[in-house]
Amino acid sequence: MDRFLKNARRFSGFADIYNQARPQMPVYPIEVIERYLHKKAGLIVDLGCGTGLSTAAWKNHCRSAIGIDPSGDMIAAARARQDDTLSFRQAFSHHTGLPGGCADVVICSQSFHWMDPVLTLAEVHRILCPEGIFAAVDYDWPPVCRWEAESAHLLLSEAVRQAETDHPDLQDHSFRTDKSRHLLHIRESGYFRYSREIVFANREFCDGDRYIDLALSRGGLQNILRKEPDLIRDALDQYIAAVRRVFGQDTLPVDFCYRMRIGIQ
Repeated sequence: MDRFLKNARRFSGFADIYNQARPQMPVYPIEVIERYLHKKAGLIVDLGCGTGLSTAAWKNHCRSAIGIDPSGDMIAAARARQDDTLSFRQAFSHHTGLPGGCADVVICSQSFHWMDPVLTLAEVHRILCPEGIFAAVDYDWPPVCRWEAESAHLLLSEAVRQAETDHPDLQDHSFRTDKSRHLLHIRESGYFRYSREIVFANREFCDGDRYIDLALSRGGLQNILRKEPDLIRDALDQYIAAVRRVFGQDTLPVDFCYRMRIGIQ
């Protein structure tokens, strides 16, 4: 199977959980991009838009935004957000089908690591207008909460990695790049006159159900639950119990820690 299709299929079957649990892109990176752009953006292209959370964040900050994702499940959920300024299409990041020089901004929110950086940046260069901006915005796992909940999340993540190591048939053979190399890929492409990394945090509020769903919105766990749920059931049950103990009936502040790598064409 084509490697890009494998990555797209990794995100099938749980768009509803993803849409409910994942953070919307905060306003801070939008404000930074507007500052660097010296104007309100015209067209924004959101590559790997998922259910459209990151695309919808641009509403009222641009003339129009197009979200692009290869997953049919994700795009179907994203189209519920469609209106006069937001639209969505199913396509790959390296072959958007958009006209050249059409976008002021191309952004990847928690998605650039699932793309071929060389092919994607070539397409970004093609569709960006002169002096256009590319940004890859990612958050770290887990979000800052209470240490007991964070520790439970890390233990579950380790159980997922161990199950994949012990059972090669569970490996979906999707590919990803190291997020720490995003800025290097931007610089090595030769398309951008200026680039840098910006680190920030954004506070949201979370109850126990959402914190549990944050873990369930991750593709590796979902892959095991589809194929061999018994391998992960105990670890998942322990995670859920730990989160319930931490949150009880409360809603708590959680801080998502972000890294934005930005390039100006």
